[in-house]
Amino acid sequence: MEFHSLPKLYFLLSFTILFLSSFLVQAQITFKYCDKKADYAVKVTGIEILPNPVVSGDPANFKISATSGKAISGGKVVISVSYVGVPVHSETIDLCKEVSCPVANGNFLISHTQTLPSITPPGPYSLKMTLKNDNGELLTCIKFNFKIVFGSFLSDM
Repeated sequence: MEFHSLPKLYFLLSFTILFLSSFLVQAQITFKYCDKKADYAVKVTGIEILPNPVVSGDPANFKISATSGKAISGGKVVISVSYVGVPVHSETIDLCKEVSCPVANGNFLISHTQTLPSITPPGPYSLKMTLKNDNGELLTCIKFNFKIVFGSFLSDM
């Protein structure tokens, strides 16, 4: 390798790292608690969606990192999805199907994979997730936005 080609190599390497890191930054999602004044027993520490944006017809993985001050023996995760403000989907999931129960106090991860129908309209969506214990007590409630694109749009990029 010649000496004068080293700057080109460093530029290419730097550009590649910057390009790949932009995808990692994009995966982190900003969320809000449903009630800003509430002192929820479970604190959400981060949300990641892969891929981001979500591709209709392909599986999407939603990972919610959280922490709890006490053990959780079981409960329900309730998910409500809206498209441009209109409710389009709702489901209730057994917490113990998403995490290993009982959940010890400290950090834990709720990981849920969902495959959307290929006819799912592209655009902005919002998701509301509540977590309740076995007694029906609200442990946390968050809201966040995400985007869905048609699968063929990504393959054209």
